[in-house]
Amino acid sequence: MKIRIAAVLLTGILASTFTSHAQDIWKGFEHLFTPANSYVIYQTAAEIIIDGQPGERDWEKADWSQFFNDIEGNRKPGPLYKTRMKMLWDHSHLFILAELEEPHIWAYYDKNDMIVYHENDFEVFIDPDRDTRNYYEFELNAQNTLFDLFMDKPYRDGGKANITWNAKGFKSAVHLEGTLNNTEDEDKKWTLEIAIPFSSLTTGEGFIQPKNGSVWKINFSRVQWQTEISEGKYVKKINPDNNRHFPENNWVWSPQGVINMHYPERWSMAQFSEKPPGSEKDVFRLPHEEVFAKYIWLIYYKQKKFRSESGKYSPAISQLKMPKTGIENDISFQLDLKGDSHTFEATLKTEDGLIIS
Repeated sequence: MKIRIAAVLLTGILASTFTSHAQDIWKGFEHLFTPANSYVIYQTAAEIIIDGQPGERDWEKADWSQFFNDIEGNRKPGPLYKTRMKMLWDHSHLFILAELEEPHIWAYYDKNDMIVYHENDFEVFIDPDRDTRNYYEFELNAQNTLFDLFMDKPYRDGGKANITWNAKGFKSAVHLEGTLNNTEDEDKKWTLEIAIPFSSLTTGEGFIQPKNGSVWKINFSRVQWQTEISEGKYVKKINPDNNRHFPENNWVWSPQGVINMHYPERWSMAQFSEKPPGSEKDVFRLPHEEVFAKYIWLIYYKQKKFRSESGKYSPAISQLKMPKTGIENDISFQLDLKGDSHTFEATLKTEDGLIIS
């Protein structure tokens, strides 16, 4: 399959209309088009000391995110414990503060690039140019063990994790309100503070330096396992029906709609502002192309379904039950699909000259 996609839906489904065909083109895919969260990151002029404790005044002024939800959104029960985050930036770093309510803080992995999502962890996903490829992932446990990696594309499209990649200059620290790996007490929470150099988000020489108004794709996830105590240690519970670990819970800032963080088109967006935290608020502004990209993604999802049922891709957009023209925010657009049973490319063109493929 060959497909290039630049962006993702962050607007409501009902804002659009097609000029032909009255059928509900979104039917069966609604969970992949729920509105995503957004966040405005304000710029700090203060030194942020990475110690796991938000002692700086600008952290106090920065807005907390919504509390995290299940990765599938409202289709599943809400999380057992609260999780939230906030962000700041300066000219060289993105700063992240995460607060994780946790009555039993544990982490045994203690070497970098150990696969820490096999334990409870906090994860950051960043796509600076919003192309849904060439993105970065950071995972940290309560022992401050880092697992960082680079993806050239999602796993579903043949991507492979480059775990030899390391973010140069990355800093993090954990503060515990409780005790680590102590099975005899009850804890309150752990706080994670992160500084990611913009210059580290590269696999070569160049990197994307944000400026006022820049918008990046970003999301956060918390992996939480069911545990019990055995021989004085926390261990993951075994399901007696299949003798395997119970599946982990995935609690995220902006729900994906599927149990898979590697749908970068479903991530939310963060807008950089040069205003200081605590000042007059900036309004988040959705990039123009993001309004229309949902139609390309709908074709993608429908092609995946078509292939799973027929063994091939559809060469005709009509087979996907989608019209060729439509209107979004009073702007008309046209859809085109080319390809054969093995590959396809979808293109959207608007009357004002935008092209997404």
